[in-house]
Amino acid sequence: MDAPASNLERPRFDRIEYTTVAEQVRDRLMDSIRDGYFLPGSQLPAERQLCEEFGVARTSVREAIQQLVSLGVVQRKSSRLHVVDYLGVVSSPAAGHEREIRELFETRRVIEISMTGLAAQKATDRTRAEIACLSEGFDSDVELSQFRDQDHHFHAAIATACGNPLLAELYGRVLRALFESPAFAALLYTQINRASVQEIIKNSAEHHRRIASAIVDGDSKIASIAAGDHLAEVERRMLSQLI
Repeated sequence: MDAPASNLERPRFDRIEYTTVAEQVRDRLMDSIRDGYFLPGSQLPAERQLCEEFGVARTSVREAIQQLVSLGVVQRKSSRLHVVDYLGVVSSPAAGHEREIRELFETRRVIEISMTGLAAQKATDRTRAEIACLSEGFDSDVELSQFRDQDHHFHAAIATACGNPLLAELYGRVLRALFESPAFAALLYTQINRASVQEIIKNSAEHHRRIASAIVDGDSKIASIAAGDHLAEVERRMLSQLI
């Protein structure tokens, strides 16, 4: 007797994500930092010990460490590896990701929404053209590391367009606190979060173009609204999908 047909439509399987050994090592180390096993300022095991524990070649461990160094998560001190010590700017991973992410985005909203509106008023023709050019560089299929670099340059250009060096310096510190946060990087680079991160990248590309368009048009109200919508959407996705 034939089995009864199901009325449920089977969802499509997600594509298998290929990752290198180095990426897997990086993600494991990032998870340990995120979960508080290595606190800010603490020393990581030596390369030889990591090779033994992971059961991989030293080249893979070195590549994984270099990626963490590039992210600003670890640094070398006297030939030893240490988790970056943020001197209280960013709370310990054990203190909870949600609180840290909320505080970082709250600070960005206070500064960035008004700053974007000011940029629409005070930007020169050259800085407007630069912001527009940077906004066109966003691609929904770009790799995360490239997107973060592009995102940093885009928002820094908006700060510069305000014509206020003090504001640009202050906002630069806020951006560094966000981009160099170990917990923030851990959320973005953990393997399980990759699909959600790509969705954030896809939506952010369009948001950046809207912000740039309003600045080019000199519309401070629309620019501020677009900046607020962008930050709210990214924060919502990070808190609901990644944490």
